[in-house]
Amino acid sequence: MRGRVSLSVGLSILGWLATPGVSEAQLPTDGGMRTVAAVIDEYVASGLASNLALQEQTLELERATAALDSARARYFPQVDFAARYTRAEGGRQIEVPLAEALNPVYTTLNELLVADGRPGTFPQIEDRGFSLIREREQDTRLSVRQPLFAPAIPAAVRASRNLLDASRYARAAFARRLKRDISVAYLDWLAATKTTAIVQSSLTLLDENLRVNDSLFRNGKITQDQVLRARAELLAVTQQLREAQNGVSQARSYLNFLLNRPLDGTLEHAAAGAELTAAATDLALLRGAALEQRPELEQLASIQRASSEQLRAARAARWPTLSLGADAGIQGTNYEFGSGRNFGTLSLLLNWALFDGGARAAEVRRAGADVRQARLQGEQAASQIQLEVQQALDRLLTANDSLATAAARADAAAAAFRIAARKRDAGAISQVEFIDARSSLTAAELNLNVTRFAVLARQAELDYATASGSLPAALEPSCNRSRTGTPCR
Repeated sequence: MRGRVSLSVGLSILGWLATPGVSEAQLPTDGGMRTVAAVIDEYVASGLASNLALQEQTLELERATAALDSARARYFPQVDFAARYTRAEGGRQIEVPLAEALNPVYTTLNELLVADGRPGTFPQIEDRGFSLIREREQDTRLSVRQPLFAPAIPAAVRASRNLLDASRYARAAFARRLKRDISVAYLDWLAATKTTAIVQSSLTLLDENLRVNDSLFRNGKITQDQVLRARAELLAVTQQLREAQNGVSQARSYLNFLLNRPLDGTLEHAAAGAELTAAATDLALLRGAALEQRPELEQLASIQRASSEQLRAARAARWPTLSLGADAGIQGTNYEFGSGRNFGTLSLLLNWALFDGGARAAEVRRAGADVRQARLQGEQAASQIQLEVQQALDRLLTANDSLATAAARADAAAAAFRIAARKRDAGAISQVEFIDARSSLTAAELNLNVTRFAVLARQAELDYATASGSLPAALEPSCNRSRTGTPCR
């Protein structure tokens, strides 16, 4: 990527987790296990293939594709088949006044004939009438309509194409969020598992402490209150262990939820043993990379272009449309073909709505407001992404800077606890001092564990904020371009 600066901290260099002074009995050994990066990559690939919310985004993309096809279809002629058969009774009668018009003439002619000695031959007729509606009638036809001039159609197609682009980028943005969430969820589960091991180790120490204090009490070297204090501390850590185990269960359930697997499904542990280092980074370059690569900005840019095209379509609705129409079929009282039955017409159809009560003007105003809203959303998103990059980088650097301090604190607490344990065995230290040393050791180990995993989680968040890394080809948008460029297709 152009102008890219990346951290040397990353999931590809993971696999450490050797907390000093803690028993690893509760965790799998490193032998034969894969690295954290390899496990996360597999879980991310599984989640991108099976996550239900991502599948919903894919269906939204299919819907946008269908909408584009529907808009394009308006370029092509529309062919309709219609058949009508009617049986009628009653209705208006049309009377033709033949008697009034012809009988006086016929009477005069008959009189002339009689005067000449010949019989009158002209009859007297009656008025005739016919029904306006036929008793039986059928009309069967094929109709073809081809738009010749309809400026709203191209604008609607361009708007649908940009909305399809927006759907592509929306799916890519969701996939990146899912990738981040799976990575962080797995790290949270590993951290919770490690926390459980630390607390279990502390519980073992306190159990041994209770046994030693009970022995010292029976031998008259300490008072009973120290035994009671040791038992109370053991019970407190037992409760803490239960909470830590619940944290493991919750983290496992959430990760399995993201992977669309049974919530109680087992997860794979990762290997431990490498060190973490981080290089200095340039915030300005990271921000520039995020502004260029984040799919959310491309999504909003596509929406803005679609809004502009919808505005053009609304304005084009004020113009007349011209289309070519052709009709062919048969008409009559029966279904017959031939002369007097077949018919065909060819027409130029002009349609221009001259007055609609202001509906089209209101639609133009609405489309203009959508354009301005999309522009503001894009500006707001750009500022928010720059803030996300800064916050993610600050959190990563803070966690990395805290790592060395946390390790030194854990080493010091472990050394202090070893001294306190020897004094306790010799009965030369109070119960309060021993428990304080144990509490300091546990707190230091838990802090180191949290800090180590925080570095990795913060790296995953920075990768998301800067759109670092690639997605499977099926999830990437079909083209790469600047937000000021032309649509993908």
